Amino acid sequence: MRPFHLAIAVNDLPAARHFYGAVMGCAEGRSSDHWVDFNLFGHQLVAHHVADHRGAAAGMNAVDGHDVPVPHFGIILTPDQFDALAGRLVAAGVDFIHPPMLRFAGQVGEQRTMFLADPAGNALEFKAFADDAMIFSA
Repeated sequence: MRPFHLAIAVNDLPAARHFYGAVMGCAEGRSSDHWVDFNLFGHQLVAHHVADHRGAAAGMNAVDGHDVPVPHFGIILTPDQFDALAGRLVAAGVDFIHPPMLRFAGQVGEQRTMFLADPAGNALEFKAFADDAMIFSA
């Protein structure tokens, strides 16, 4: 699989640098006064400064008894990566939208998941499946 490229708006570039770099642990790549590249688990995430960006979700959608923000983005991690990132975020005192939890327990598609927002209000979800064959199972 090839890495994806995602460009997001942020209203405070130094805050984005701190969050994605120091808190999330993403290595920084190229940058300018208006944007910064981050290595998000091998994918290219670019934070573009947009002064009036408010980042709030357009709405919520019920999934397995929890309202999840829409839109959101993230990465499907291995269980070990998920645990390491969850531990890092908890230790950093991140305010979760939904803290690390098990979703669809005992069902097809069982997964660990967590939701949080970056300082600009962009919603992120990170998840892990015990069996990657369940990612697209119906």
